[in-house]
Amino acid sequence: MLTPAEISRYHEDGQITAPQKLSGDTVAELNETMEAFFARQPGVDQDYAANLIDQDVRWLKYAKSPEILDIVSDLIGPDIIVWGSALFAKKGVGGKATPWHQDGHYWPIRPLETVTAWIAIDDVNVDNGCMRVIPGSHKDQVLYDHDRDDSDKIVLNQSIDISKYDFKPPRDVILKPGEFSIHDVNLVHGAEPNNSGRRRGGLVFRYMPASSHFDRELARKQVQEMGVPDLSKRRLYLVKGTDESGKNDICNTQ
Repeated sequence: MLTPAEISRYHEDGQITAPQKLSGDTVAELNETMEAFFARQPGVDQDYAANLIDQDVRWLKYAKSPEILDIVSDLIGPDIIVWGSALFAKKGVGGKATPWHQDGHYWPIRPLETVTAWIAIDDVNVDNGCMRVIPGSHKDQVLYDHDRDDSDKIVLNQSIDISKYDFKPPRDVILKPGEFSIHDVNLVHGAEPNNSGRRRGGLVFRYMPASSHFDRELARKQVQEMGVPDLSKRRLYLVKGTDESGKNDICNTQ
């Protein structure tokens, strides 16, 4: 669990690298699971393969890892829903950039309180396109203007021109296999393309407090207005506590 100083630093910066990591055995298992996933779907975009748990509920085991949930609980409370999962396995040649953006710009969660856990499967550093964050960019809890860009050179079609704002300098999130980062929904972040010649494998889980509502009608509206991926049918998995809001249709995995 996080110390008071670490929690304070997270609230100040909007991102923290966890003081503990997943075991070597778990990382090896994740790597095998990831490679098997891509082998079954050779046409899938490895730069961003989303919605893993809905495709194979075995991914849920990793989302429930106590090392992750203990820290997420420190940040968003004891009642937790995992609603998103993805692989960011940049192959090392001809990769796509992830433009500067805020996750909350297109997430249908109200109140908008949610965090992302970014788990390294490979060594992740500047050379192979690690995540970059702008510390403190979440603090005003506002969604900055995003421009739409449907280029095939980037992972997302929503981007922020950070030159318009008085932000702090970006910080690179460098991780060893098994280490993981947690970041706030309003944090501005992105990543350079990976042309290092070596893979940059990462697994992501999205957690929301069960006091918030995953609004499916809003999700459908965002597709029409912004052209973002349709999240309206995303399944919700309660991984800790209870659905405090009483508004979320929780998926029964038993």
